[in-house]
Parts: sequence; structure tokens; C-alpha cells
Amino acid sequence: MSHMLTKKLPPVQSVSFLVSRRASQLSRQRYDVIVVGGGHAGTEAAAAAARIGAETLLVTQKIQTIGALSCNPSLGGIGKGHLVREVDALDGLCGRAGDWAGIHFSVLNRSKGPAVWGPRAQLDRQRYREFIQAELLSTPRLKVLEGSVEELLVSDPNPAEPGRHRVAGIRLANGSQLISASSVVLTTGTFLSGSLFVGQTLSPGGRMGDAPSSSGLTHTLRDRLGLRVGRLRTGTPPRLLKDSVDLSLTKLHPPDRQPTPFSFMNTHTRCKPAEQLPCYLTYTTPGVERVVRESLHLNCHIQQDAKGPRYCPSIESRVLRFPGRSHQVWLEPEGLTSDLLYPQGLSMTMPPDVQLRLIREIPPLHRAEIHTPGYGVQYDYVCPTQLSPALQVKNTQGLFLAGQINGTTGYEEAAAQGLWAGVNAARRALSQPPAALSRTESYIGVLVDDLVSRGVTEPYRMFTSRAEFRTSLRPDNADLRLTMKGFELGCVSAVRHHEAVRVRCSLQNAIAALQALTMSSTSWKKKLPGISMSENKNQALSGMDLLQYKDVSFEMLASVFPESLAPYMEFSQRLKIEAVYKPHCDQNKSEIKKIQSEENMSLPQDIDYFTLSVSLSQEVREILDRFRPTTLGAATRLEGMTPAAIANLFKYVVLTRRQESMMSGKQADNEEERGEEPCKRNASLPQ
Repeated sequence: MSHMLTKKLPPVQSVSFLVSRRASQLSRQRYDVIVVGGGHAGTEAAAAAARIGAETLLVTQKIQTIGALSCNPSLGGIGKGHLVREVDALDGLCGRAGDWAGIHFSVLNRSKGPAVWGPRAQLDRQRYREFIQAELLSTPRLKVLEGSVEELLVSDPNPAEPGRHRVAGIRLANGSQLISASSVVLTTGTFLSGSLFVGQTLSPGGRMGDAPSSSGLTHTLRDRLGLRVGRLRTGTPPRLLKDSVDLSLTKLHPPDRQPTPFSFMNTHTRCKPAEQLPCYLTYTTPGVERVVRESLHLNCHIQQDAKGPRYCPSIESRVLRFPGRSHQVWLEPEGLTSDLLYPQGLSMTMPPDVQLRLIREIPPLHRAEIHTPGYGVQYDYVCPTQLSPALQVKNTQGLFLAGQINGTTGYEEAAAQGLWAGVNAARRALSQPPAALSRTESYIGVLVDDLVSRGVTEPYRMFTSRAEFRTSLRPDNADLRLTMKGFELGCVSAVRHHEAVRVRCSLQNAIAALQALTMSSTSWKKKLPGISMSENKNQALSGMDLLQYKDVSFEMLASVFPESLAPYMEFSQRLKIEAVYKPHCDQNKSEIKKIQSEENMSLPQDIDYFTLSVSLSQEVREILDRFRPTTLGAATRLEGMTPAAIANLFKYVVLTRRQESMMSGKQADNEEERGEEPCKRNASLPQ
């Protein structure tokens, strides 16, 4: 039976005594995996690598900011909540941290089907940071070092593996200290050549109050490894003093009465239902647009060419793109005891005095005071088509990238990439083959495949619409889809695996019990006289069939058949969802099998597409050479690929497989002729 985590967290002041502040304090100078960066991607990567069994080092510039919520104090949402549930199903941190730190829980999109529901929570910043730090510091095989990385150590590649370079470790800044590793995971966030913008003021950095990252890292990636690098931008709004806001002029938005936990291991959240805090909704006015337009000449960030997040734009971008409209502004609490409000929808980079003028054009904020001004960030990212599905750089053995360095935006996208990069970095270090997640089995698979197959032209955000099989990839069944696989990979604990097995067996037994309850529609009407169903149906209906009706719940069926169904009451909602989506999932099975078969058809990474003796246009050859898809399935999703090109590639893969099979068969025949059949060599058969 799942329960609420009751971890005793160390006080945040004591965290600094549990890590190393100098490399000389480390017990070793070689690790299996080194993770650079302590944000959402880095913390998940480090924890996952350690769970796999790798000796892991997490290097971060500032101990106190490990697990910090740099922007919005929230987790989850539409599409993003799916990622949180999947990270949790693989024993990641952010779901349990969200349950610990959440102060306002709600499920978005409830007016639509459960497949696209978006679990979301407002978070207490301090609680979230404390939880993540406590988890990391209690993880076996994981060491944390406060420091800055100057550059990567690059050596000659292993000739037995693809790639032109090999990463052998890191060099720390302000000294010649070298730390070697088999795998390195870079999770630099917005710090890779980051620049901060406030009005016309520009300064180096990736987050206000933190030191900028070393330029040597960018040099290594771009000049030494030859990676294609682009530039993106993002921003954050000013933080407002809560007491200066007239909340009576806003629309109150209470949380759900009963919080829905992110983690499959929890049935309750730390914050009790009555302790949750509300959010508040207000709107911009024509005065906001006027201030934006009058101050454009003072705002150099908005004039830059770097692409910003389309789905979380600054107020300047929204006004310029949609003139004359009123825009939503959500006032969100930053913690149970915090005196600050986060105005979601008001990211801005104009001078601080102009920011104050702008926010006071909104009625509830007419006397608002700014605690911290908003600012913009520009940073480098590595074009993610240069990565394999394991999130390893194709031309550099042992180098993995995760988070905003891959062109994504959002905590959830970063956490998902971090976990998967950490898993594969550890597997490589331990001489295990890379692991893959298909887009048919997870949103993490969709995320990774989109990045490595299609690349990005703007910060990538997850939506449910990106998944072809979203009726199968639901928030409620992430444990059934991923926990068993995670256990096989070694990143899921025995405790979680045991719970997932219990849940799976219970659901299977409950579905069998429902399917065993079979009778005519007339008989069902007698049992449940209040339901709306036609009595003209001649075929027999099972309890599973009946659950597909909107006005039929599992509780209703259990009240009629308590002996067979009452033991499964804890799964009532999950069983209802399973029944509703069963017809859709059954229809998808053939298409899923087709995609999975295509993904099993690998394309050689050293193939010369320009000389390949296959009927392909020059444009298609250029696309294949640029993106170098690892499988036929990945090739089908490249923009510009034609059905004819895919068909010809398919023929090529089949022919190549057939030739390889014939060659291996001839080799076996030759060995047999020499009396050297492998399975009989030096063996004596029982008499």
C-alpha cells in the first residue's frame, strides 16, 4: 500500500557541511560519471546515475542553489505533468519533491478526457530546494562538489566506438585540478555563455545573483568538438510584495479540494487540503500596452534576434504580437510563509522604474511594490540533432547533454532529459549498452525523439498534442508503462518495484473480475436502474464494457457486486479510465507495432548518404546527412522526408540485414567445416 513520504530533512544551513567545497577534499579523483550543474536536469541525472550503480560526482557553482526554482514556483501542467509522472515512475526526484513542497494542487484540463489531464502544483520554493538537497545528500555513491568547470578533458576516441573525440573528465576553474570520468553529463541551463538583460544594462550570467559560467566550456563545445551552437532567450517577471497588492480586485482561484499527488508512492501530499493557498487572476489594461511601446527604445533584450519561448512569452512580446488585447496575469504564492507573489504572464526586461510603472497600470497592482525586478537571459544551446537517442553527443564518446543546453524550456523537460542522460551515462561507464525509450511508450520518448530527430528553432515545450498515442500515454498509467523497465535498467528501487508489481497485479485481477461479470443490457438495467443505456443491444455486456458509460462508476458496480469488486476500491478511478480508453488503445496497437518495428531498423551512423546506391533526391540526402537518424523510425519523422524516400530506405535496411545474415551463415558453415562449430568446441556430450 502506498503512503506519504515522511522524510526528515536536514536544515538548509547544514547542507554546506555535507558536501566538498574543494576538489582536494574529494576521496577520489576519478568517477564513473560527472554531472555539471545542479538544476532540475543535473539533480535528476546525478541521482539516476548513482541509482544505476555508478560512482557519481555532481559539480555545481553554489551549494545553496541546488534544486532552486529559478523562475515559476510551480511544477506540472498540461503535457508537463505527464513528464513529472514518468520521471517519478522511473524513481526520479521531482514528483516526490512536488508532493513535499506543494501548496496549491490542481488538475488542469478536467473538462477533457483523463488522457490529457495536467497534474500541477504551486510550490514552496524553500521546501522544494530542501527536499532535493536532502535526497541528493543521502544518495549512496553520489558526491557533491562546489566549484566551476573550466573545460572538458578531450582525448582520442576509442576506435571500437563511433565518434571523433572522447571526453575523459573535467578541469576545474581557478586551478589545474583535473577530475577524470568515463562519462560527463552537461546540464548548464542558461549559464552557457549566458547574458543578463535589464533595460539597456547587459552583464554576464545565467541567473541573477550567481556567477557566470566559464567561457572555456563554450570554447570546448564549439571549437574543440565542432558542435553547432545556437542562441536562445528567456525571461522572468518581477517578484511583488504580497501586502502591496489589492487581492480584492482579483478573481480567486482555489486549489482542488483533494490534492492529487504526483508520485505513485504517495497517497497524500505534505500540505493538508485545508492548508493550501489560492491563486489569483487579473488582466492587463491598455495602459500596460502603452508603457511597453513607450519604453521599447530602453529594452535591448526584446530587440535581439535570439528566439524566446513562444508559449511563455514576455509581456513585451505578447503586446507586440497581439496588440489591443487583454492578457491574463496569474498572481501565485511563492511559499506558505513567503511575503512574495509571482506574477505569471508579466515576464519583462525593461528598466526597473519602467517595470514599476507597467505593473501599476493593472488595477489590483496599482500600489504594488517590486521586491526583485524582472530580467531577461540569453544563452547558448547545442543543436540537439547532434545527439543520439541516449542523449550522447554523436561525435564525442562519453559526453551527454540534458536540459536547456538542448534547446528546451521548463523544469519538467529538463528533469526528464536529466534522468535519461544520467541513466545512459552510467550504463556507458559500467560497459552496458545504451537504453532507449520509444515515443510509443512514453512522453520522455516523445521529447527525446523530437529533439534528436527534428531539432529546435525555439525553446521546446512539451504538449500532449506532440504524442501520437496520448490515449495510451496517460498520467495515471506511467507506472505500468515504465517502472518495470526502470527496474530492469537498475534505476528503480526494489521498494518501488514491489509497489508497481502489486498495483499491476491488482489491476489485472480487477479487470478480470469486471470482464467475468457478463449479462444482457436488460439484466444490467435491472441491477442499475439509474443508468442510461439502450435495452435493444443483443450482445452481452461485461462490467468493463459498462464502465465505458459516462454515468457508470466503479463504485456503483462494487455496490452491486461487493464480493468480487470491493477489494479493488483503491483503484476505482484508474479502472474507470482503463475502461474508457480500452477501445482506443486496442485500435492503436497495430500502429504502435508498426512504429516499433521501424524503430528496430537501425541505420549505420557511418553511412555516406551522398554515395548510397539508393534512389534518393539530393534534398533528402542532405537531410539524412545533416540529422543522421539512428533508426528508420527516426528518419520518417524528419521534415522533408518523402514516402518514396522512406520506402527506398526500408528496402535498403532489409537488403543489408539479409546480406549480413547470409555472411554470418557462411562464416558459421566455414567454422563447421574446420570442426570449429562454436557450440560444440571443447564440449563433451552426455552418453
